Amino acid sequence: MPFITVKIAQTLDGRIATSTGQSQWISGSESLKYAHELRRDHDAILVGIGTVLADDPQLNVRLVEGKDPVRIVVDGRLRIPLTARVLSDKGARGVIIATSDKAESSKINQLESRGAGVLIIPSEPSSVESALSGRIDLIALMDELSRREIESVLVEGGASLITSLLRARLVDRLIAVIAPKILGAGVEWAEDLGITELRDAVTFTSFETSRLGDDIVFNGMIRK
Repeated sequence: MPFITVKIAQTLDGRIATSTGQSQWISGSESLKYAHELRRDHDAILVGIGTVLADDPQLNVRLVEGKDPVRIVVDGRLRIPLTARVLSDKGARGVIIATSDKAESSKINQLESRGAGVLIIPSEPSSVESALSGRIDLIALMDELSRREIESVLVEGGASLITSLLRARLVDRLIAVIAPKILGAGVEWAEDLGITELRDAVTFTSFETSRLGDDIVFNGMIRK
């Protein structure tokens, strides 16, 4: 399996966006540069379709020198717009759309004609809801990325994708950039993990903290 790092930028009260979805920018300029350093240092960057629809990110390296990672979008129903910035940059070369067998073949052809790669990944096992929604099996996706010699993956959202990775115990490292801001109501970075007992909480074998401008960075290795 590739080594998976989840990176989030959050407020003190754990929000990654306001109640209206605004998230740019929660963290400061130093932290944004750090995020691009992380992109440069990983083989691939992975986001869910919700992040693409909400933020329209480029997912490339711009604030530091270095090559772009392989850009991967998990999109079980191929809702990604053909006008998305991740597809327009360099003709979508270096972009992989991970989808399900529920995706329309005409949309697959359109994406491939722009230079993007499309991976058909099985739905999550033992779940009728997953099969109907096109929710893909993330373990199968990681197996495929490993076969493509992708050894490290940086995950930048959104909450549904991060939650699914945590539930599957696929995450190796969590980096949380914590900005000195409080929003109250807003978007949380993780959804229900099915944890009802404190003893089942996600914990860490080691972690360190550092300062970047006004932000605090938590960098921890997750106990499997």
